[in-house]
Parts: sequence; structure tokens; C-alpha cells
Amino acid sequence: MVTRILPAVGDADAARSVTALLGQLPGTEPAPPVGDSTSLLDVLAATAAESVADLPEVVLVHERIGPAPALELIREVALRFPAVGVVLVTSDTTPGLYSAAMDAGARGVVGLPLSYDELAARVGAAAQWAAGVRRHLGAGPDALAGPGGTVVTVTGAKGGVGTTVLAVQLALAACASGRATALVDMNLQAGDVGSYLDVQFRRSIADLAGISDISPRVLQDAVYSHATGVALLLAPAEGERGEEVDDRAVRQIVGALRSRYEVVVIDCGTQMNAANAAAVETADTAVLVTTPDVVAVRAAKRMIRLWDRLQIRKAEETLTVVNRHTRSAEIHPQLIAQIVRTRIARTAVPANFRELQGAVDSGRMQDLDSRGAVRQAMWALAGELGLVGAAGGADTAGRTGRGRRRRGGVERHS
Repeated sequence: MVTRILPAVGDADAARSVTALLGQLPGTEPAPPVGDSTSLLDVLAATAAESVADLPEVVLVHERIGPAPALELIREVALRFPAVGVVLVTSDTTPGLYSAAMDAGARGVVGLPLSYDELAARVGAAAQWAAGVRRHLGAGPDALAGPGGTVVTVTGAKGGVGTTVLAVQLALAACASGRATALVDMNLQAGDVGSYLDVQFRRSIADLAGISDISPRVLQDAVYSHATGVALLLAPAEGERGEEVDDRAVRQIVGALRSRYEVVVIDCGTQMNAANAAAVETADTAVLVTTPDVVAVRAAKRMIRLWDRLQIRKAEETLTVVNRHTRSAEIHPQLIAQIVRTRIARTAVPANFRELQGAVDSGRMQDLDSRGAVRQAMWALAGELGLVGAAGGADTAGRTGRGRRRRGGVERHS
């Protein structure tokens, strides 16, 4: 996609310098610069009147623009044209100015004198953000159906309840129905998504933690494109690197994924930390997995109380999924609902580890038999969560050979 850039530069010499450097950026289409704030707003208003999709993805505002001050102009553009990413060009790169620019609505700040690398990074990040907003608004040829990317977190009440297997199958079901899908391994110290999908990849979520602006290219380099079509963002192979991923990094990473994929499934494991807590807090749907036994249900209740105390998620905003359900179990889904006080998924996943064992041992969860009750239940749950596209429906549950990934060892699962 070509990134359209509109510079707003009052000084003629600065305008020539900015235009020359913009012309060197690959995949960009710089427009002739406008010389004052009034002209910029008039150009954007006239373009938006025809179509939001025709607006430039990025507007560069020079610090010496007039007659309106640069920060006031940025605030005006951000309010009136939210689908445009604004970048401030300034010689003042102090934290105070940066904070003021962000408060005004800028998507980045580029220091003077201009450098190619910094300008390319800031323009790329602003363009990615603008493209995500337009997909959410339904504008442009790449618009997503509905409100935009959906984020679902899958958390286990305790270890061994089948969290990763469920996360993998939800992602596979969404992808098989034709939706662009990412699967994130947020079990930072013991993630096994790669093992379940027989994937070894040098990049991980930790490689994105220290990056302030995650451009599409940076994100693409960190993501593994699995043969099933699911994009995998794996946990670090060295567990200690999980400490590099904090809540700020998670919010930025999830935001970048949401803008690029229609469905983002995040395996949060069972141990809560700042990173996966941030994921649960920002998710559209938070799934808590339990099995119908006393220890697991107590753990589920404990997790719900923890989320409530930390103000991460309210009980009524959480969906509990019962895994390894049997009709003879004394602890049934309705009883679990009364104990944990959350909503309970209509779909319970039956117990049948024999059905799973071959796919788990071979690391090919995508080969799980589509006729099996466990796989059918998990894909039905994907439909209940709204992860299956309109084209998916019932027939996706019958497809074989399309699969996803994720988590821990050989879980004594479903």
C-alpha cells in the first residue's frame, strides 16, 4: 500500500528539505507542501468531504507552521480527521515537548535536522496507525468487516487444564473461516505454542518489547507465518527474557496486532504478571478455562477474585469455559457458574485425551481429527465467541489439515 503524506511547512527552505527527504522513502507518495495551518485544514476538509479513504495517511506538521501554533493545529487535525496520523517536525525533542505533542494527538515526533531513518520510522508508524483506524471505520479497500480486530485472551485457572490447546484451536477455527488470525504466546516463561505446532523460530514477543513504534515491517519480522495461515508470535525460548515484556509493551503489541489482524487469540497461561494482566484488561473477550474438579474450580474462583482486586476484569465480563466435561461429573457447568459467578460458555469441551494424544505428541495440532468431539466442541466455541467469519459456519468444523499452535509440554488435556 502506498502511504500518502501531506507536509505542512511554512518556511520555503524547510519545505524543500522535507519534500526531498520524503521523496526518498520507499512506498510513499508525498503531496506538494501546504504553507499554513488554514490551507492544511481546508485541504483535509475538502478531501474528507469526498471520502475518508482519500485523506492522506500521514500529515507532517513543521514547528514553524502558522498562523495557528503547531500543537493547536495538531489538536485540530486529530479531532476533525481521526483517520490521519500526524507527525510533528521540531528541533525541540525534550520529554516535555514530546509529552505535549502526544497529548495534542500526534502519532510521533521527528527531530531537526531530519534523518532518513527517524523520518521513515515515524512516518511508517503513523501510517500503520492510520490504516488501522480506517479498517475499524470501514474505510478503504482493506477495510475489515465489523468493528475491527477482535482480541480474545485465554487464561487457565491452573496449570494443565488445557489452556494452550484451546487457544490453538480457536485460532485455527478463525483462520479456517477466512479471517486473518494471529496467535500470541503470552506464557512468557513456559510457552509451548511452538511445540504444539512443531515450530522453531528465532524471533519472539520479547523482540518487540523495546521498540517504541512497531511498524508493519517490524511486526512482520517478529511473526512466524505458519502453513495453516495463522500468524504466530511466540514466547521467548529463554524464559528470563519474558521479564523484558511489560504492560506498556503488551498494550502496544496488542494494538499493532489488532490493527493488522481480524482475530487475535492470546494464550495467557496460568501465572498472572503485568504483561498478561494488561492483555486480559484490554481484550474484547476474556476466557477463563477450568476443568470440572474441586481444585480447578477453586483456582478459577481465586483467579476471578484476583482480577477483581487488581481491577483487571470484572466477573460478569469474563466467560468461563469448562474443559474435559463428562455427563457423569458431579461438578457441572451450572454449579461452576454459581461458584465463580461468571458467565459460562454454552459449549463445554468433552473429555477425550485419546483423541488429542497423536496430534499433541507429534506437535501437529492442525491435524486433529475434524470428526472428533473435542475438536468439534472447540470450533463450536469459536463460533460462540464470534471468531468464525460468515463464510465459516458449520462447514469449517468439517475441514481437516488447517491448524494452529501453542502451549505447554504434553498437557493432560481435554
